[in-house]
Formats: sequence, C-alpha cells, structure tokens
Amino acid sequence: MTVPQKPRSDRSRLRRCAWAGDDPLMRRYHDEEWGVPAHDDRRLFEFLTLEGAQAGLSWRTILGKRDNYRAAFAGFDPARVARFDARRRTALMNNPGIVRNRLKIESTVSNARAYLDVRKEFGSFDRYVWQFVNGKPIQNRRKGLHQIPAHTPESDALSIDLRKRGFRFVGSTIIYAFMQGVGMVNDHEVSCYRHRQLAK
Repeated sequence: MTVPQKPRSDRSRLRRCAWAGDDPLMRRYHDEEWGVPAHDDRRLFEFLTLEGAQAGLSWRTILGKRDNYRAAFAGFDPARVARFDARRRTALMNNPGIVRNRLKIESTVSNARAYLDVRKEFGSFDRYVWQFVNGKPIQNRRKGLHQIPAHTPESDALSIDLRKRGFRFVGSTIIYAFMQGVGMVNDHEVSCYRHRQLAK
C-alpha cells in the first residue's frame, strides 16, 4: 500500500521581484535572505564585505563565491580578519575563489579593524548601524525595479559616517545595497510574496 505524501509547498509559482529571475541561487537568496532583518554582528560584517567586493560586478558572481569568501576570511570573524598580516593578504591575491582585487582585499582587513572600533564604542555593530533607520526596517512600497533608488538619505548618512570612521568601499550605493540585504529597508516589490511577509 502506498502511503500518500503530504503536498509540498511549491514556491516556484510565487510572484517574486523581477531581479530574482530563474537562477536557483538568486531565487534562494531572494526568498530566504534579502530584506530579512539581520542583527548578528558577524553576519553584518559578512554583508558589508560582500557588498564591497561586489562593486563593479554582479551580485550573482559574488553569491557564487560566497563559500570561498567564508573560508578565505575566517568565517567573517572581524577579530581574526583584523589580524591578517601582509603575507596573508598576499596569499589572498592568489586565491581564485574570491575577487582578486588588492584594494578590496586590503579594505576588508582595514574595515575589520574599523568594525572592531565601532563595536567597542557602541557595544555592537548592530546597535550602531540600525540607529540610521531608528531601529526598525523602513517599509517601502516599490512597484518595480525602476522605483528602487541607487541611494537614499539614510544610506548617504551611514556612508558618510562609515568613511569618517575609516571604512572603505562604503559609498552610498554600496551601503544602500547593504541596507537592503540586511533588512534595514524592505525593497521587495509590493507584488512579491516576500514583501507582505516582511512587512508584518
């Protein structure tokens, strides 16, 4: 006798933001991570690092290298990355699994040091960064990709403050992408099933 199987929820038919496309990796990122409020300091450092690495490249490229980045940058532990010496940084330039851009590699290490300074001052990077949106996600109502700006007053303010604190690869456009990724803003299109879920 065949035991009837419970029907599985089929997310393939759900309406998503257009940028998610049909790529399984992009869809999984869209469905499970993008826009979900993140408050873990290590996760915030991971997103800050990956968004900086993405500058001039596609996010799909960075997602494909994400596991390599985790291995190369000590699981995104800022305390460990801050101690990377010249020899370690040179070795990273020979790592084909990451973006081999010297400025981006060097900035990840210097950003880790600046990150630790912020954490020491505020108690956590989470507390510092979320103050720029008054501690809760900004709920936008975008109808399409064309309505999503490259930057906002909030990303401008955070970008300026980060640069004052010694961070690099933190221009306002990069920082707005960071804010979207870690859920400081909900930029899912209103027709996307995730917009409703994250707006609750």
